[in-house]
Amino acid sequence: MSSDTFVYVTYIRTTPEKLWEALTTPEFVRKYWFGMHQESDWQAGSSWKMLFSDGRVADAGEVLEAEPGRRLVLKWRNEFREDLKDAGYSRCTYELEQQGEAVKLTVTHVSESKPFIEAVSGGWPKILSNLKSLLETGAVALTSK
Repeated sequence: MSSDTFVYVTYIRTTPEKLWEALTTPEFVRKYWFGMHQESDWQAGSSWKMLFSDGRVADAGEVLEAEPGRRLVLKWRNEFREDLKDAGYSRCTYELEQQGEAVKLTVTHVSESKPFIEAVSGGWPKILSNLKSLLETGAVALTSK
């Protein structure tokens, strides 16, 4: 089976350290991810999960790689939509690269499920726009999905 890929690139006026913290700190994630947050110790081989504000698991998997301020790779499976859960695991890679006074953030999500990639390609632009806006201005761009 062939894989489908979603790639999103943005430049954020921040530091790699602040961006890493924004990607991995539950309190910060809630601000731009519409109340959801992630739980992990961010070590390769550790479990990872994304939780709805009510505590239900939205997505779960494993940290495959973690280089603070540089790269994070997650094994990722949707847990709340049966059609997407049945598609199995995807791979999500965050790459952070200093570019002058900004950080280039590239998010690449790969799955063998076209419906899964269609679902994330609708969500990632909103989430990452909120992240960029929050880091640069202190406020999110969007308050609802």
